[in-house]
Amino acid sequence: MKIALYARVSSEAQEARNTIASQVEALRQRMAELDHEIVAEFLDNGHSGARLDRPGLDALRDAAEAGLFQAIWCLTPDRLARSYAYQVLVLDELARFGVQVHFLDAPPIEDDPQAKLLVQVQGVIAEYERAKITERNRRGKLYRARAGEIVYWRVPYGYRRVPRSSDGPSRLEVYEPEAAVVRRIFDDYVVGGCPVRGIVRGLYQDGILPPKGGQTWATSTLSGLLRNPAYKGKALYNHRSSEHRPGRRARPRLRPPEEWIEVRVPAIVSEDVFDAAQRVSHDNSAFSPRRSTPGA
Repeated sequence: MKIALYARVSSEAQEARNTIASQVEALRQRMAELDHEIVAEFLDNGHSGARLDRPGLDALRDAAEAGLFQAIWCLTPDRLARSYAYQVLVLDELARFGVQVHFLDAPPIEDDPQAKLLVQVQGVIAEYERAKITERNRRGKLYRARAGEIVYWRVPYGYRRVPRSSDGPSRLEVYEPEAAVVRRIFDDYVVGGCPVRGIVRGLYQDGILPPKGGQTWATSTLSGLLRNPAYKGKALYNHRSSEHRPGRRARPRLRPPEEWIEVRVPAIVSEDVFDAAQRVSHDNSAFSPRRSTPGA
């Protein structure tokens, strides 16, 4: 019988420990015992089983549709997918292509109600474990943030994140080459009275590149920088959440202010300068042509 193998690990740490190699080796040994011919091996290194958009799994599904093999072997159901709903989706699709699915550490599932139940239970348990880990991580980050630790990796322009070590918790420190640009932006905006688009032109003319690459700063990036309270020494955590909408991209929304966590960080501009920038933004918004009433 022509066989394909599928193996997956969900993190870079697991990938570094080469656990995917141990999965593949166990599967190869079993195929040798059964005298099956391995025609393809599909691997997903560092890809979460909570998602279906994995390159190895996509290639496997395409090859199954093309009829390149008769069966697939995988270590356990949660390697195929952590969510039971996703497991059923993939198994049903492969069944339509006439491809059998076998798990090394689970009994055959075809025509065996008990085996099907076991696969379902394993899928539910894997989904529960993932939810438990996610919730534990969420609560752990909240606790550390309330203790004054920086728990996010994407830090504002002008700062660098210092990882947690024996010297103390993770924190932000000022990166002076970028901090000087931040001070210039606030000064041009507050003291110089320069509009955002004018600041963008000035940065471009002076060859100052934006944080996300490219040649020109986006006005939205600059406006967000001017509103970020981290620059006055008060970084916010847990102030945003994602609103999940079926079939559509998650939309960020602000949480109630009482849920926000304020983390003290080194200030780049004074609180007076930051507050003045907010007043300028409010005044500009109030007198924007888009807000004016015809005939007023």
